Amino acid sequence: MNRLARASSPYLQQHADNPVDWYPWGEEALQRAKAENRPILLSIGYSACHWCHVMAHESFEDPEIAREMNARYVNVKVDREERPDLDRIYQNAHMLLARRPGGWPLTVILTPDQVPFFAGTYFPREPRHGLPAFMDVLKRVADFLAENPEDVAAQNASLQEALSRIYAPEGGTIPGPETIDRAAAELAGSFDGRHAGFGRAPKFPHPATLEWLAWQSARHRDARAGEMLGQTLDAMAAGGIFDQVGGGFCRYSVDDFWMIPHFEKMLYDNGPLLGLYARQAERGDARSRRVVEQTVGWLTREMTDPDGAFYSSLDADSEGEEGRFYVWTPEEVRTLLAPEEWAFASRVWGLDAPPNFEGRWHLYERTAPASVAGSLGLAPDVGEGLLQSAREKLLRAREHRVAPHRDEKILTSWNALMVSGLIQAGEGLGQPEWVDRAEAAMRAVRARLWRDGRLYASFRTGADTPMPRAYLDDHALLLAASLDLLRARWSLEWLEWARTLAGVLLSDFQDAREGGFFFTAADHEDLIQRPKVYADDAMASGNGVAAQALLQLGYLLVEPGFIDAAEGALANGGPLASEAPLAHMSLLQAADMHRDPPPLVILRGPEAIARNWQKAVRERNPLAWVYRLPAEAKGLPQALAGKCGHPTASDRVVAYLCRGTSCAPPEYSLEQLLEAI
Repeated sequence: MNRLARASSPYLQQHADNPVDWYPWGEEALQRAKAENRPILLSIGYSACHWCHVMAHESFEDPEIAREMNARYVNVKVDREERPDLDRIYQNAHMLLARRPGGWPLTVILTPDQVPFFAGTYFPREPRHGLPAFMDVLKRVADFLAENPEDVAAQNASLQEALSRIYAPEGGTIPGPETIDRAAAELAGSFDGRHAGFGRAPKFPHPATLEWLAWQSARHRDARAGEMLGQTLDAMAAGGIFDQVGGGFCRYSVDDFWMIPHFEKMLYDNGPLLGLYARQAERGDARSRRVVEQTVGWLTREMTDPDGAFYSSLDADSEGEEGRFYVWTPEEVRTLLAPEEWAFASRVWGLDAPPNFEGRWHLYERTAPASVAGSLGLAPDVGEGLLQSAREKLLRAREHRVAPHRDEKILTSWNALMVSGLIQAGEGLGQPEWVDRAEAAMRAVRARLWRDGRLYASFRTGADTPMPRAYLDDHALLLAASLDLLRARWSLEWLEWARTLAGVLLSDFQDAREGGFFFTAADHEDLIQRPKVYADDAMASGNGVAAQALLQLGYLLVEPGFIDAAEGALANGGPLASEAPLAHMSLLQAADMHRDPPPLVILRGPEAIARNWQKAVRERNPLAWVYRLPAEAKGLPQALAGKCGHPTASDRVVAYLCRGTSCAPPEYSLEQLLEAI
């Protein structure tokens, strides 16, 4: 075994038996590279990555390739989920060096001082698909580095300058309505009117974009935004990107019509999607409610650790094949179902059509259930009952298969996303036990990952290596989740937690000179760059989320410092958002929130009545920030202490309505409160 056997990451441990002399990222590897003047071969991937496994099997398990790697390089393996800072830096370096987006596995060859010289992604054992053989890459790059030191130094200087420009934007102005209007127009122009979603295959959920559509629809009564959101959520729910049997969404669709996914399931997709579908379900959409219930079922059944936190991902492969766990044959399904269930389900799921995935059938709604019910002379609810019974039988049968590998890391930022989604689902659909699970996850994250006044990014039971210090995304998303929990269940405990997280954002991450937040803390290890990221990727950007959360907390507690910090991020990232609006949707949402803050409502009074008021306000204005404070709540901060209960009737509710820094007199009538918001 190599050094990776002691790593905290399951992905690194998967390479512990390689003949490659792997190091984890750290001083030992970096010092050896400098001492021996050796280039560093940096390989970045993650546990659920299909092509990472392919390259590992083809190349890293090959003794001949391992000999070449060991002879000429210091070889470093990184889990992108534990070290997103390294992944961000070297993905951008790949873009600059290769002139195209990167991905995983990411293969970067660095000079001994960590500056990237060559970058690629997957390389095959033998040349194919226009890609060179990995062995040839290893030899040629090492030879060039040894023979051309002056050329290498010149390229390194140029690359460092380019990376600095990416990560150090100069201050500008907060994006205005014209940028938001342009984003709406560009998004509508890229919408796939036939299959929904945006652009062409591969199609990703892009939760930050969907969240912006929900915001745009509610805030500006933008009917087109609402249509694009609804059609996309509906298409994904009917497609194979959603696990029709067990619930939960896969990473992306390889086709235009959401039918065949890349089968890995990531916690960070499913948290935001859970919240989005819950809001659709609140408006009476039955399919969205089923998606929510199935996804919570999957989360509970497959992704929850004994203390209540959530695991990070499920692999795409099982038994050496991608998607093997999820696909069927008609014969398998027919034997499991009653005749009437088969007659209905086979038509809905396309089992009466040719196979759609490598000779097997991956289930999706090929024909709408209502249409099949009509053709069979059944009432729609009868058809749905048959389909639900079929799902349950297939799920029980599937549990006997070899399951995909589960990465059991507890990641702070990803848990925060799922906590927010669960709270929205529980509050919106009247399922308090889901909020219980969200709160249990928050407690587990805090117990394991908050130590001695510092937040950490990752935890895994049994690991004996240090957890990395938490990043901007961890703090920002955990702050947002804390505010979600406070709106569901007021508690001084969670209020103080939110204030603490906000304080760390300002003290450890804020760029006091230019505005905005760095991705790494001030005491983070020195890397070739200190990233400052405004663009969304699979998750909303930390700067966008931080700006939204700090605005809400700043208005709640009347803390100008939080609002100023949010404004600094919006101004510093403004030019980037104006240049490429669709890449900065979470920042644009924060800018719109800053320009015209949502109504902030503080309710004081009996719990049951206040809950009814909160529900009514949310139905009238889903963007409102509504906090329900018990009438007897003590120890409130100064900004809230004066918002007392009813002066003469303890069984009545008082509402305090503010917009930004302007507050109205107390309101004692629900009807008048609804009229005011």
